[in-house]
Amino acid sequence: MQNSKRLLRKRLKLNQEYLRLIEDAYNLRQTDHALSDFSEFKATKILHQLNKLKFVIGDTNLQIN
Repeated sequence: MQNSKRLLRKRLKLNQEYLRLIEDAYNLRQTDHALSDFSEFKATKILHQLNKLKFVIGDTNLQIN
């Protein structure tokens, strides 16, 4: 049980970081293309980690208590 809660917290943290990076990439697109690309690249790496976690713990909408 403890391990699944830890994985869910990690998924939540990664998802928040992914959304922040995607928003940064979008906002930087008009001013700094290189920084936008770098932010998008980091977001893609985090998305890959999220997909691996989704495979391990499933795509359930479990809540962390």
